[in-house]
Formats: sequence, structure tokens, C-alpha cells
Amino acid sequence: MNDDDYTLNEAKRHLPRFRVEMDGTLMKILGYAAMFFYSLSISVIQNGLLHVADYAPDELAQAMSTDPNVMLLSGWAVAFQLIGGLAVPVFAFLLVEGFLHTSDLKRYMLGLVICSVVSEAPYDLCMYGTWWSMRGQNAMFTYAISLMMLYGLRMLENGQGGRWFLKLLVVAAAALWCVTVRCAFGLCTVLLTAVYYLWREQKSMKVMLGCAVSVMYITAPISGFAIWLYNGRRGKLTGNGKYIFYALYPIHLLVLGLIGRAL
Repeated sequence: MNDDDYTLNEAKRHLPRFRVEMDGTLMKILGYAAMFFYSLSISVIQNGLLHVADYAPDELAQAMSTDPNVMLLSGWAVAFQLIGGLAVPVFAFLLVEGFLHTSDLKRYMLGLVICSVVSEAPYDLCMYGTWWSMRGQNAMFTYAISLMMLYGLRMLENGQGGRWFLKLLVVAAAALWCVTVRCAFGLCTVLLTAVYYLWREQKSMKVMLGCAVSVMYITAPISGFAIWLYNGRRGKLTGNGKYIFYALYPIHLLVLGLIGRAL
């Protein structure tokens, strides 16, 4: 080895090494940012500015072809919804991580149920422009159902030898429940949650199967990169700080719903 090679190797050893990682807090920020854009698309742009409910499908298409402002707003609405798709795998993954590491499952479930009830009126206002609608239920109901599914899968592993047909029955029941009551992101979230839990010890398989399932939302597989980079740490917001994220969900729905209604 000559002096130049030695000097180069010494320089490499002293260079800072960067490693891209995602902890739980960063994952939640990513998920909520994506969900915000999804809600913004529907409440402010589609309901507030475009008033899509007033158009028949052919009328909206005609308006887009004749009015450049309608075309522009429609483009932004589609773009923001595509961004929103990133949130689906992220929250399904975080739900599984929370289930695996929680010290109080009952408290975890209670938090999701309370948040789902509190968020329902803001969700209806944001999505449908009214304080009460049975056209769909907010995503927190989806997570509560998925958490019950995870509990059922754990019981089967502990008591029934991990029979796959029983596990499939539990997953199918949760999926049917979400579809029947029209929970937001229901079917995809349930399937992703099942994948991330059942293959939790196989990182490559978990991510690949998750990407395959999440194609229900065109951009959702991109979140597989964030899941791959997850370092297993909860992040800075632990303890009572985690309730900030519970509060953000109904608050952002309420604010955007009020803006959309005022436009």
C-alpha cells in the first residue's frame, strides 16, 4: 500500500457516516402529513372550492374541459389524494408495533375507541359537509377493529397452535366488519395489519407483501421504504406525548371541515 492509498483510507475513516433511519415519531409525522393532504383534497378543494356534489359525472368532466380553474383544482385534488395514500401502510404498521410493545392493551384499545367516537362528527363534516352522516366512518374505527383482530390472532397463536385457517377467518371477519360499516381505508388497513403482524419476524417478506396489498392505493407502496428504514425505536414523543397524535386527528378534521363549509 502506497502513501496515497494510506492517506485516502485514513480520510475515509474520519468522514461522517450517515444512516437514514425512521423512528416511531417520524413515521407518525409522515402518516399525519399524508393524511392531512388527503383531508385537504376532499374537504377544502372538492367540497369547498369545486362543490363536486353539485355536478353529475359528465358535467364535472365538461367543466374541467372548459374551465382551466376547475381543471387546475381537480389536478391538485387528485395529487393530494395520491399523497394521502402514503398514510395507509404507515398507520397499519404503527398499529402492529403499538400492539406488540404496549404494556396495557386495554388502555390502547380504549384510546382508539374514544378517539374514534370524538372524531366522527369532525370526520363527517370534513368528508361530507355535515355534522352527521352514515356514509362512512372515520379511520380510528378501522384501527380499533384491526387491533381487535390482532388480539384474536395472538390468542390463536397462544392457544390453538397457530392454525392458518382460523387466522384467515379472523382476518376475514375484521375485513367484512370494516367494509360493512364503511370504515375509512378499512379493507386495505385490515389486510396490511394482518401482513405486518403475521410476518413480523421476516422483514423482507413483510415489506414485499405489504407493498403488494397496498396497491389498492396507487402511491401507498412507496411507504414500504419508510417501513424498511424503521429502526424499532419509538422516537421522542413517548409517554403522554403520544396523545398529541390522538388529538391531531379530530382537530385537523374539524379545522378543514369548517374551512370547507365556509367556502
